[in-house]
Amino acid sequence: MGIGEIIAMTEKYVMNTYSRIPMAPVKGVGARLIDAEGTEYLDFVAGIAVNSTGHGQPKVVEAICRQASELLHVSNLYHIKGQAELAQVLVENSCLDRVFFCNSGAEAVEAAIKLARRYAYITKGAGHSQVITALGSFHGRTLGALTATGQAKYHEGFEPLVPGFTYVPFNDLSALEEAVTGKTCAVMLELIQGEGGVYPADPGYVAGVSRLCKQHGLLLIIDEVQTGTGRTGTLFAYQQYEGLKPDIVTLAKGLASGVPIGACMATEAVSKGFEPGKHASTFGGNPLACAAALATLDVILNDGILDNVKKVGAYLMQKLQELKAEAGAVAEIRGRGLMVGIELIGANAAAVTTACRGRGLLINSVGEKTLRLVPPLIIQEPDVDEAVDILGRVLREMQKQ
Repeated sequence: MGIGEIIAMTEKYVMNTYSRIPMAPVKGVGARLIDAEGTEYLDFVAGIAVNSTGHGQPKVVEAICRQASELLHVSNLYHIKGQAELAQVLVENSCLDRVFFCNSGAEAVEAAIKLARRYAYITKGAGHSQVITALGSFHGRTLGALTATGQAKYHEGFEPLVPGFTYVPFNDLSALEEAVTGKTCAVMLELIQGEGGVYPADPGYVAGVSRLCKQHGLLLIIDEVQTGTGRTGTLFAYQQYEGLKPDIVTLAKGLASGVPIGACMATEAVSKGFEPGKHASTFGGNPLACAAALATLDVILNDGILDNVKKVGAYLMQKLQELKAEAGAVAEIRGRGLMVGIELIGANAAAVTTACRGRGLLINSVGEKTLRLVPPLIIQEPDVDEAVDILGRVLREMQKQ
């Protein structure tokens, strides 16, 4: 089937919820994608930070095939071996004690919100339901996660939103402190705002948020849907902030290399907010997703991926800084590990992504002026050289126009 036919069928039968690029990938190998016309691309989008171990990673493929031949789904009416094993790996590599499995980042955030409110209800009584989040944040598209998202453009047309959310400026501890009331139960933050433009949280701010939560008896929820599973050079981004111990952490995206899965992790005490009947997910933690996630974590934790993220991430930042000095079209470079934002001067980010795609490089834009690079965690320095060379040529050509 050619790309024209694929596009026509999509436009006819699929709901129009995405501004899709006129491209149809049909195969992936490592950090490369091949489309329906046989064109190869260097993939610095990775399914929006999902394909953590690259495309077609042998251990992950083998685990999926083996599990698919044995058992796909049984529901959480029963004990699931792979789910127990996956929870153990996550707990033993974090400061959390319990895991709830679901199917996506938005579901993980919904679980976190419900857990925080339920825990406050049990420990403090009714009326403690306010959750404070940051302006510029993005937490998902379901109604609760959408309301938690501190960007008005995502709210338009979906009112009335879920009550009980307050937004404060990111990296502004004083504003957060002023927003806390007797009704507050939790603060939820991304340590790097992804959809908001790839803005990292300042270490001093994060330390202050942690102190403030302890002072007022609030739960600290860290949304690691995009930053988790090795993206920033440690398994969890919170591990790069000295002494930080969140009460709840959400995961998804890169956890199973592309198989849908989400996780809401919590401390032992906070996890008691959930009991049978208070939350559930029919597909959550099914054998197939857990097999893929276990294989993914095996690769990330045991095959040198975290060291690779640190090494190649530093190299990427270095090459981008050189490009900034040379090309003059870059205002700022932000990020950590292999999650990088490039703030442009003059050029439109969407136009840059289109031009790069025409030269065989897939990147992503967030907002009018920001490019986002979230390649597979397996990329190597030659891949970085190729990507930065293409981006540099595109920016220089646009400057001449």
